[in-house]
Amino acid sequence: MHYASFKVIEAAPQVWPATVRLEGLTYEALTPRLPAADRIALLQRDADGFVPHSYEQLAASYRHVGDDADARAVQLAKQRRRRTTLPWYAKLWGYLQDVTVGYGFRPTRAGSWLLALLLLGSVAYGTHQPPPLEQGKGPQFNAPVYTLDLLLPIIDFGQQSAFAPTGVHQWFSYLLIAVGWALATTVAAGITRTLSR
Repeated sequence: MHYASFKVIEAAPQVWPATVRLEGLTYEALTPRLPAADRIALLQRDADGFVPHSYEQLAASYRHVGDDADARAVQLAKQRRRRTTLPWYAKLWGYLQDVTVGYGFRPTRAGSWLLALLLLGSVAYGTHQPPPLEQGKGPQFNAPVYTLDLLLPIIDFGQQSAFAPTGVHQWFSYLLIAVGWALATTVAAGITRTLSR
């Protein structure tokens, strides 16, 4: 199948050999029509290791028949497989992107993380309000808005600069800021990946 081109390949996964070479293989459709997970297993048996083209081709075949969910599943599998070829520090970044937004193919995860952290921060700062930097000046404290101010790196609601948490709450605010930057970066990467598709 190396560098072959077909309109339709009719083969169930069990008829493929234990190892394959799929570099350059092009096709429009695969039959029988199966979930992406069944087809991804074949790509992982490629004798050449990680072959990005094979994943792109499989995703394109799912998009060709209008199955965007399976196309995204293939793209996500491609990123996860690619991660195994990276140095340790890039793998860590990959794991973070996978957990937070699924490499941009599961962007709703970021909203879930932000909502969970917003609730956690609202409770933490609502029960232990940080003291104001200057008495009698600045806005009235609002725990959810203060938490949003920590989480969203670009937006400034004026709460973060008006209040100074202490002790464990100060370290919690540092954590929220760091996680906010990480989420913002991974969301930006996901948006970029989505737009480039």
